[in-house]
Amino acid sequence: MSLLSLFVLAVGLSMDAFAVSICKGLALRELRVKHAVIVGAWFGGFQALMPLIGYFLGSRFIEYITNVDHWIAFGLLALIGINMIREARSCEEESTDASLSVKKMFILAVATSIDALAVGITFAFLKVNIIAATLFIGCVTFILSAIGVKVGNVFGTKYKARAEIVGGIILILLGTQILLEHLGVL
Repeated sequence: MSLLSLFVLAVGLSMDAFAVSICKGLALRELRVKHAVIVGAWFGGFQALMPLIGYFLGSRFIEYITNVDHWIAFGLLALIGINMIREARSCEEESTDASLSVKKMFILAVATSIDALAVGITFAFLKVNIIAATLFIGCVTFILSAIGVKVGNVFGTKYKARAEIVGGIILILLGTQILLEHLGVL
């Protein structure tokens, strides 16, 4: 996987965290740098941890599914992307909560990084340097989440749905690229 592909994947994965960070920023009355660092650390940390867990899970089964691994990677990324787009288009109103407590942030970090677990499974099939990839994803998510807190504090939820849609489209396109490369089309 090229550095550009990994960067695009990292941005796509971080869009859920970015959207939730916008909501956190919106809820905070007085924004401090430590707020952005706390949110970025939670989301970036879990976005790095979950693909690592997925990678080790996927590695255990790779010998059984090598012939269809590209289809699995495509399917997982497409499903994650479609789900992100569906959630962005839903009319459900999300509540804003300024709490940065361990309990709240843990739940949000896990919820926004489940898709990264599935991506980690695909990494096992793609033979990537998992440590470098997960650290890169974590750093990109940290930065975008910290920026999201500031954006939310300044602009509100205006860009939340767009960010999730863009993230979903990126994941679908990456899944398609993996499939087409394996089939020899690209």
